[in-house]
Amino acid sequence: MGTPAVQDPQSIFHIFEVLPTGVRVVCESVAGLETAHRALEAQAKRTRNECLAVCAATQQVVAQRNTPLAAPHHRGRLFQVAYTRVLGFRRADELLRHGFRPVTVVGNEQARRVLSVSSERYSLFILGHNALAATREEMAHWIRSRYAGARILALNGPHERLASADFNAPVNEPHIWMQQVRRALALGGDRMDGGIGRR
Repeated sequence: MGTPAVQDPQSIFHIFEVLPTGVRVVCESVAGLETAHRALEAQAKRTRNECLAVCAATQQVVAQRNTPLAAPHHRGRLFQVAYTRVLGFRRADELLRHGFRPVTVVGNEQARRVLSVSSERYSLFILGHNALAATREEMAHWIRSRYAGARILALNGPHERLASADFNAPVNEPHIWMQQVRRALALGGDRMDGGIGRR
């Protein structure tokens, strides 16, 4: 008897239903991002509760359906591209504490894979700081090619700015970049009209 094949944890996704009490219930686990999106769509059709697809390796939400309506000042969906798992977790927690529900992925490749199969409309994209400027610029240009009028917030180290971002904020000052998140969403992210200047 041969040894069973071991699945790459990065390719395993858990499909959750979030009960009204806030408890997450695992509905199934699937291999592959596209399969996860299909399973998520199917689960969302069976219930009115929020449904999530979560990467087994990183525990990050990569897609969600039946999302509850947010408060008016928290309108819009956020997509965060982090460049390390630790920083992605930390920023996702900070956003959750302020009432936002971000979809977080690590790296440009994972971001492109998730966004390529997603039907969601995101109001704001947040790019982490812990990568070369060229890597972050590449992601910003890819986002703009796929999402007309997309708004992008770049989190930067000292003395850095991302030229292609609509908003730039120092990564080590969460109160500042959280204000930028609110400002970007208040501008009406649902319109995706692109009529915003660089900041």
